[in-house]
Amino acid sequence: MIKPDTLENQVKTIYLGIGSNLGNRIGNIEKAKLSLFENNINLLSVSSYYETPSWPNPKNPKFINIVLKAECSLNPYELLKLCKSVEVKLGRKKAPKNAPRECDIDIIDFNSLILNGKINLPHKMMHLRSFVLIPLFEIEKLWVHPIKRIDIKNLIFSLTNEDIRSIKQI
Repeated sequence: MIKPDTLENQVKTIYLGIGSNLGNRIGNIEKAKLSLFENNINLLSVSSYYETPSWPNPKNPKFINIVLKAECSLNPYELLKLCKSVEVKLGRKKAPKNAPRECDIDIIDFNSLILNGKINLPHKMMHLRSFVLIPLFEIEKLWVHPIKRIDIKNLIFSLTNEDIRSIKQI
């Protein structure tokens, strides 16, 4: 395992998931992308938009999600701080877990780094989420889960039919 402090000032490849289910969902995602870019996150590729039911309560507004591949020179903690500040800038407020929100930014993968603690890397639930795996596959067909050592295709095949049917590219 690489210590986070040894990554200082090096360019790292990161994957971020961005979602919104309140307000102008696509507009919120575009504003989040712009904010990240303005903070020296170099966007390399961005998936299509995908719409999914809200989880765990499908009665909440549907989410629109994307996954992006980028480069940055931040460490994981600085990136998390930036993501949280972008969420707040776009209107996210303290709310119960999984409540509807204008913007949610998750660090899916940070240079294949494995961390457990204040930040869990890769994202601990990403391998179970169609709204992460399918957009990630769109932009990175050879991605492999750093802990599970399972490629993206097999992670997608492990999803339920219901999960796969519930996601719609828009």
